[in-house]
Amino acid sequence: MPALLALIPEIAILVLAVLVMALDLLLRSRGGRRLGQVTAAGLAIIFVVSLIASLRPGPAQIFGSMLRSDALAHGFRLIVLFASMITALISMDVPGVGDRGEYYGLMLVSTLGMDLMAASSDLVMLYLAIETTSIPLYLLSGYFRGERRSVEAGLKYFLFGAAASAAMLFGFSWLYGFSGETSLVGIAQAAASGSLPLTLWVGSAVLVLVGFGFKVSAVPFHFWAPDVYEGAPTPITAFISTASKAAGFAVLARVMLSVFTPVITPYWGALIAAMAVASMTLGNILALAQQNLKRLLAYSSIAHAGYALVGLAALSSMGLAGTIFYLVAYVITNLAAFTIVIVVSRTVGSDDVARFAGLSRRSPGLALALLVSLLSLAGIPPFAGFVGKVFVFAAAVQSGLVWLAIVGVLNSIVGLYYYLIVLKVVYLNPSEDEGKPMPIPVPARWALGLTIAGILGVGLVSGPWFGWAMGAARVLF
Repeated sequence: MPALLALIPEIAILVLAVLVMALDLLLRSRGGRRLGQVTAAGLAIIFVVSLIASLRPGPAQIFGSMLRSDALAHGFRLIVLFASMITALISMDVPGVGDRGEYYGLMLVSTLGMDLMAASSDLVMLYLAIETTSIPLYLLSGYFRGERRSVEAGLKYFLFGAAASAAMLFGFSWLYGFSGETSLVGIAQAAASGSLPLTLWVGSAVLVLVGFGFKVSAVPFHFWAPDVYEGAPTPITAFISTASKAAGFAVLARVMLSVFTPVITPYWGALIAAMAVASMTLGNILALAQQNLKRLLAYSSIAHAGYALVGLAALSSMGLAGTIFYLVAYVITNLAAFTIVIVVSRTVGSDDVARFAGLSRRSPGLALALLVSLLSLAGIPPFAGFVGKVFVFAAAVQSGLVWLAIVGVLNSIVGLYYYLIVLKVVYLNPSEDEGKPMPIPVPARWALGLTIAGILGVGLVSGPWFGWAMGAARVLF
């Protein structure tokens, strides 16, 4: 019974998915926004239930130690549920997806998998959770079967994801073969005993990191992101870039820090630092030349994976807390940016940066929201992104990685440049439709209200949020 109580949010997500599919069958073509409204409202209720559950500690290990119900799992569950709820809101008015029950059902199944990823403490459960997350996302990325770019996105995501999963599963088989255990605790104990050569542990860590690096779109496992982000339905692009990335970091932190850090700390820290530098630098440099805002945000997402990795490279509780805080800021901010992309592209028929010209005169509120979100991504105070970068860079300095913090600051300056280019187009460039109002659907207004409030709230009142992140980080330190 305690185990079932600990999994009430996951059970509720599954029930909600079945309910949405049943409503789709009953309503047929009369569903309209109702399916999205039911999905968003259901996820909001589950979010509140999960928040209450996180305040009441239960059994740490459940289902034969295959899952953990701890602060880290609760924290990432809340991040994923919020991202899923906003995705449901911004999907309602997107033609071809907003009235499709199977669309929301697949998204909810993927959300369930992400929740289980964050809580998994066993290799078997972890692999099942990753596949439960990934398979619906492959389908959703290629959801527009009549559009070549969408089909290409789904196929590329599937092929690259299958290859990354194969490498990761090979690494899992090594870990099981070395230790005779599938639980992370058992593997960590076998690693600490020192009974096997260091090279074998390093090799298995690299194989496992391939799969996790793919999930967070870190260099050199980033090559799928730009095409998938551009070709997938924009709400799914937002979902992949936020919820999926957060779940990937949850797994990366739990597995790599609890299993490998005690044995290969010098190698692991150096490897993560190298991935952070490569991700920040390559993502920002390639973003400079992008003319499509979705592709620009894709390369930006790669760069932000690098900033989050800076915290993990610190190998400290403050570093992990900084990464968690940074992910909260990034998820809220990126969801706001993609909401604006959906609203504008629905009116002008394109995601190109040039089509955002004159937005400040067509919709001053929407332009202001884009200003807030892009400046937060750039790390400008007083927004959430600035505070997140301060925490991860401070953790790097505290761990003696001053050079890594300097590289991060320099990359932030490059990032600010291309975000300002977009804002220049929005505020200064003339438009063919000057003065013509741009309608903002009600669900998008709700999504923007929640995310912009989050950007300002997390940025201006960061203490409680960082305290919560530190509590989650102490699970592994």
